[in-house]
Amino acid sequence: MGSFKSLLVVGAGQMGAGIAQVASQAGLDVKLNDLKEEFVNKGLRGIKTNLERAVNKQKIEKDYAESVLSRISPSLTLEDAADVDLVIEAAVENLATKANIFQQLDQICSLDTVFASNTSSIPITQLAACTNRPDKFIGMHFMNPVPVMKLVEVIDGLMTSNETRERIIQLSREMGKDPITVNDFPGFVSNRVLMPMINEAVYTVYEGVATVDAVDAIMKLGANHPMGPLALADLIGLDTCLAIMEVLYEGFGDSKYRPCPLLRKYVQAGRLGRKSGMGFYNY
Repeated sequence: MGSFKSLLVVGAGQMGAGIAQVASQAGLDVKLNDLKEEFVNKGLRGIKTNLERAVNKQKIEKDYAESVLSRISPSLTLEDAADVDLVIEAAVENLATKANIFQQLDQICSLDTVFASNTSSIPITQLAACTNRPDKFIGMHFMNPVPVMKLVEVIDGLMTSNETRERIIQLSREMGKDPITVNDFPGFVSNRVLMPMINEAVYTVYEGVATVDAVDAIMKLGANHPMGPLALADLIGLDTCLAIMEVLYEGFGDSKYRPCPLLRKYVQAGRLGRKSGMGFYNY
């Protein structure tokens, strides 16, 4: 089986909309799915804004931008996945939510349909076990913002077939991405390395070692990071950072992954970063 022709993306947030955009740019017919029409419309508006910005910067032609948009259609029911050959799930970072989505899709989709999860930390083998197609289940972890960042972490579950992996690697390249294959461990590679660094940065603030501005400035000037770890946490979403630290802590049972109490307190207070208007910084 060669490349994919049609795709349903579950979740029209920042990640899902970005995945829909790069998939359409690769020539796929895309359905962008979410629970409410307002969520889907917000995702579609984001894609339109991205494309208009690229046209204004003369990176792409207006006709091309319009053709990309024309290949993306809204979806409010998972039943729309009945005739696609690939589903990429980009719902919230919660095992029960994702498992429920895949159990439903398993009943709706053809047995040939490949399932991919954009999870940033939940083990792929665990998600694949919710379906009757673990050989056609894989992790496809995009980076934020999806249209800009080159990496796709491709994560094999225990039962993922070689054919599934090769097809997903090919698709990633068609999307203009650099796929890198990793094995199925909590946090994979990117978040197993990144999140403890962010968590440690929160601890330095919590313990009064330095201010938020100082921590970020030190990592930018001293480690040549394009943005500081606390500003990055606000961009990712502090709730997502906490969820990933919880997965690492539970998955490895190692105290070095214990989420900082300040991170937990901010999430409880609804200070989630950019998306809520306040995190370590005000927006």
